[in-house]
Amino acid sequence: NAGTEADVYISVYGERGDTGSRQLLRSQKVKKFLKGQTDVFAVEAVHLGHLCKIVIGHNGLGPGNGWFLDKVIIKDPVTDLDYTFLCHRWLDQGQDDGKIARELTVTDASMFPGRQELELKRQETWAAEKWKFQEGNTLQFYNRLIHGFICLSPDSTVDALGDKKNKYGKVLFMWMY
Repeated sequence: NAGTEADVYISVYGERGDTGSRQLLRSQKVKKFLKGQTDVFAVEAVHLGHLCKIVIGHNGLGPGNGWFLDKVIIKDPVTDLDYTFLCHRWLDQGQDDGKIARELTVTDASMFPGRQELELKRQETWAAEKWKFQEGNTLQFYNRLIHGFICLSPDSTVDALGDKKNKYGKVLFMWMY
């Protein structure tokens, strides 16, 4: 019951003004605002410059009108920038705080220029390190405070003494400070 049949409206705000309230009418999907579905809408407006916030909500009409909104992504065709507005909340009079409209501020890479680089480094690091966490590996952490090992075994047991030569296969050492 995370979708809605209510009429959904959005107002987009940028450095040069706003769109005013616009009903989201024609999705690329046959049925709009279903649970787990991503809907795509075209909203015509003058160029607003860099976007800063949106107000999104519904009219509260219809059966099961409550709606769980994960996020809104707006693609600016002029600058080719994506603006992400995270919500991850209910717009429902009977859920959460009872609000059926939310004001969301931008949280995307256009506001944090280093974010894309950081995400790329995270992906590269995980690609290089994920082998350590494969099934069957035993992890050993050296704890300088107790001057000993903590061993996490594939069978989910924890050994605070940590055998350096473990019978379960690869032993990986990580240093804890």
